[in-house]
Amino acid sequence: MAYRSLTIRGAKARALNGKRTSLNLNSKKLNSVPEFVSRFPNLSALLLCNNSITVLPTQLQSLQQLVELNLGNNALKEVPVVLSRLESLRKLYLYSNNIDVVPPDVIGRLRNLVVLNLNHNNIQRLPPEIGRLRKLQHLSVLDNKLEELPDEIGYLTELSEINLTFNELSWLPQQLYQCRELKTLHAARNRLTSLPEGITALSKLRVLDVAGNMLSMFPVGFHLLPLNELYCEGNGLVQCKPVPLLHNTEILSLKELVGRFVLLEDRKKFSLIHLILPLYPDLRNLLASSSCCSVCQGPFLTTWLECVHFISLKKDMNMRSLLTVPVRALLCSYSCFRSDGRSYYGVATK
Repeated sequence: MAYRSLTIRGAKARALNGKRTSLNLNSKKLNSVPEFVSRFPNLSALLLCNNSITVLPTQLQSLQQLVELNLGNNALKEVPVVLSRLESLRKLYLYSNNIDVVPPDVIGRLRNLVVLNLNHNNIQRLPPEIGRLRKLQHLSVLDNKLEELPDEIGYLTELSEINLTFNELSWLPQQLYQCRELKTLHAARNRLTSLPEGITALSKLRVLDVAGNMLSMFPVGFHLLPLNELYCEGNGLVQCKPVPLLHNTEILSLKELVGRFVLLEDRKKFSLIHLILPLYPDLRNLLASSSCCSVCQGPFLTTWLECVHFISLKKDMNMRSLLTVPVRALLCSYSCFRSDGRSYYGVATK
């Protein structure tokens, strides 16, 4: 105990030295933050990891110059309220605690955060207020109990890396694709059955890890991504095992026929339908779910058949991997499916 006291006094003395703006109290067997810490308003970095701290004192709000705070591997049960007063924070590490709640009124005020690490906790949800962290570049929530991401994740337009590995996610929000600066996406060991369509919006994505999920195929246009690394082992990706296809005469519903006609006319800038369509919001909403045929580029409402084409990561995406993966294809008709020079496969259901 005497040695521990001496060590903390030594840290205090170094901080009092005047020129230092960081304080390292890692691995000091602390149960609480020492009172003297709040006396150094010029601190820019405070390291308190590998202790047994359960709460933070309100006096810490005096550290208005604090840029980095490491509280990893402690005994916190929620994100401390006092953090909402430390609006200069850019790096916050809260990994390996017992956190199960992220208070919206706390996280929403940390608008200067660039790095947020919440790994190895018990968090079930992130509040919508996470979308206020417009400067956030690195978000890591590895090994938690997340069941979903809020749609507001799409507001993190500076995000370059997100780690969602080892959670309980069964889907990812479409809004994630608004994070156009995203270069690394880790979503391994979840319960994902599909990735949202529109993934080509992530034009800077270099690393994608979706290993250990329940994916059967990748979304349309996946092969157009500039990936350097793809990890997809441990999924139930469809295999290229041809089976006979029984072709029945196509009979399109009246709704489908009219829908295709309206969609084609809407592409014409000066057509009457294009000009009056804004007056019918319900119809626009219906047409918003339309797709475009991968072969003829024609629009349609209802997918004729779940199809895939197989992409060689090495040949088609210039990656080192020798894997071949199934990528979803949207087709409007049997004639497009059987068109010459195409290698599309209908997905057989058991």
